[in-house]
Amino acid sequence: MILLPCPWCGPRDAAEFHHVGEASPRPDPRTADRAQWREYLYFRSNPRGWTAETWYHRAGCRRYIRVERHTETNEVRSSRQAGRPAGGDAADDARGAAR
Repeated sequence: MILLPCPWCGPRDAAEFHHVGEASPRPDPRTADRAQWREYLYFRSNPRGWTAETWYHRAGCRRYIRVERHTETNEVRSSRQAGRPAGGDAADDARGAAR
């Protein structure tokens, strides 16, 4: 069983989440060519070791989170709100959104 630490709901079983995939930067729509879009949409590096992934908490808060997970051991190093830079306090955002 993999426990994912949701910034809003706390540690939860990975079965509550939907694995969106590797976190990769989106190409600029104004300048990207077809090859760049194809690589972004269909190709993943699938590394063995630490990787950044996006997960959707479908059975909980219904938010996207960014998780750093070791693909071989499933150890989770960090979790935060997706789209937020590392070091940001997602709990503050969750409290602010509830107001």
